[in-house]
Amino acid sequence: MNIKDELEKFRDGLLQQRDELKLQINLAKLEAKEEWESAESKIDSLMAKLESAGSEAKEASGDVLESAKALGEEIKSAYERIRKQL
Repeated sequence: MNIKDELEKFRDGLLQQRDELKLQINLAKLEAKEEWESAESKIDSLMAKLESAGSEAKEASGDVLESAKALGEEIKSAYERIRKQL
């Protein structure tokens, strides 16, 4: 194999790697966006729960608070997953 063939083979390998990475980056962006949208809808739910906790009787507020804490942890985990993907 001559030098020109070797360089072309090397170039082709780099181009293939570039295309594969570009695809993986686009997929990661899509996954991160989907994760973000899911977290955003959970934030809306969390805000609603916190508002209702303030207006409900004390007995019911404990249940709402526990539910809000669990939802908050889900959101926190989602943000961590998004951060790892970026």
